[in-house]
Amino acid sequence: MFELSLPKLVLIALVVLVLFGRGKVADLMGEFGKGVKSFKQGMADETTSQPVAPPPSQIAANPVVPPVVTPVNEPINHSQG
Repeated sequence: MFELSLPKLVLIALVVLVLFGRGKVADLMGEFGKGVKSFKQGMADETTSQPVAPPPSQIAANPVVPPVVTPVNEPINHSQG
């Protein structure tokens, strides 16, 4: 299968540099780094924020149970009339 070895990675890096230029790649990597830093900071803020209150109980203390309706065995009248 396809394996990324060190020579292949160097070749890919050279092709990217030739196509986009050193300045554009540096800007792109800087923006990528800022995004990763912002993501990590957001994750850290989420864990240090106030604890989340548990949601209110979905089950009432005295639940209302509907009555059970049992079917009555009645003969079915199929005549149209």
